[in-house]
Amino acid sequence: MTTEPILQVSGLVKHYPLTRGVLFRKQVGAVKAVDGVDFTLGRGETLGIVGESGCGKSTVAKLLCHLERPTAGSIRFKGEDITNLSGRALKAVRRNIQMVFQDPYTSLNPRMTVGDIVGEPYEIHPETAPKGDRRRRVRDLLDVVGLDPDYVNRYPHQFSGGQRQRIGIARGLALRPEVIVADEPVSALDVSVQSQVINLLARLQTEFGLSYVFIAHDLSIVRHISDRVGVMYLGRIVETGRDAEIYDHPTHPYTQALLSAVPVPDPAAREHRDRIILSGDVPSPTAIPSGCRFRTRCWKAQERCAREVPALAVPAVFRDTAGPAAHDSACHFAETLPSAHGTPGRAAPREGANGNGPG
Repeated sequence: MTTEPILQVSGLVKHYPLTRGVLFRKQVGAVKAVDGVDFTLGRGETLGIVGESGCGKSTVAKLLCHLERPTAGSIRFKGEDITNLSGRALKAVRRNIQMVFQDPYTSLNPRMTVGDIVGEPYEIHPETAPKGDRRRRVRDLLDVVGLDPDYVNRYPHQFSGGQRQRIGIARGLALRPEVIVADEPVSALDVSVQSQVINLLARLQTEFGLSYVFIAHDLSIVRHISDRVGVMYLGRIVETGRDAEIYDHPTHPYTQALLSAVPVPDPAAREHRDRIILSGDVPSPTAIPSGCRFRTRCWKAQERCAREVPALAVPAVFRDTAGPAAHDSACHFAETLPSAHGTPGRAAPREGANGNGPG
């Protein structure tokens, strides 16, 4: 796998205006769904994006696929700025960046057969396949994703949830894209079916040379499929690094709290694990706190956190080290937990304290 960037996102912002009035509408605020997101995606790489519901993950997915227009920032595909493309230029780029949606039923037209659904991209981009060859290509795609090619004349309601998601994946592969944005593609499926779909995505990545932006809230699934992970909180990425760096050596308090909430199947290990309980609720995206946006729930917060916005960079305390803790983290007081790295750390609120755990 190479590390050449195929997708570069810089300062990505999406604000939805809040207006008041009937005849004369006036903007009185904005919902800051995405508020300055930066990341790169290498060829053949999987970037996992995790975070609580409402943190802006799905909005990022829509922006990457141009289903929403960004308020600010840039998206570059293979070095070309595609942020403000329209018309034929945008249509050409969309062939290479496809999306797999969360709900495998509502994302499929119930009035269309599977053959028509998977073959519809060829109608929109007729130059990608000769008209007489499209039916064969649809059958081949169904076979690739593990479905019987003879299902082309069936309708979505005749399939299970896992089969419908395979249909959605086949539709996403029709134009042979280079990047697939998967927005929680397994969250609506049973656990046993989730593993089948995840293994399918991994196989297709190798077979077709795909790059994935994989969005989910299940941390164990993200670790299984991702090469790198970005943790989002209230519209921004607060920590990013290789999967082992994030899961075994988290340095941002929010990441540490998220990981402490992951269920542990081993009762003995569960008894000896410290659970971090966060106080308060997630602030409204219409009134984001000054400085560090996580400070209102953070046990490390100090006066500096209210004044300065922490940069997403390797913390100063780890810059001279070559260990796994030396990865980007947007925290003024970033440090690893004692259990994660064996170094002294500040005491965190534990289970039983007042407050709420991460959602």
